[in-house]
Amino acid sequence: MGTFNRLCLALVIPLFLGSELAAQEAVEPDRPSVFIDDTDVDIDGFLWTHRPIVVFADSENDPRFVKQLELLNALPEELRLRDVVVLTDTDPAAKSALRKKLRPRGFMFVLIGKDGTVYLRKPLPWNVREITRSIDKLPMRQQEIRDRRVTQ
Repeated sequence: MGTFNRLCLALVIPLFLGSELAAQEAVEPDRPSVFIDDTDVDIDGFLWTHRPIVVFADSENDPRFVKQLELLNALPEELRLRDVVVLTDTDPAAKSALRKKLRPRGFMFVLIGKDGTVYLRKPLPWNVREITRSIDKLPMRQQEIRDRRVTQ
């Protein structure tokens, strides 16, 4: 193969591969993570777009906190399908806005609806199946399911 052909091939292959990758990204756009590490987040910023799950503990070493994160990490796609974002707070001394608003005592799992209503407060970890079943019973989620059926 001549030098000119190698040079052309070196220029054409990246163009072809670049368009292939762009096509893949168009099909599967980058989705934001279900887990958000910012404890100073304004919970009202999720109104009408997401269902926050807030996991509180007095320490990141609390066995219930560790177990809850393991359970949530097991099926993140199920949470993403239901527009869930997971927020954690393990520093009671920081007196975050989340703590001031939700007032946890030790470990607490909180599910907040898209309308800002607190739907669940649990003192023990819940698995993704229990969480998604509760979410799927919410009126707004039922409407989302009906709307999806109509558009398909």
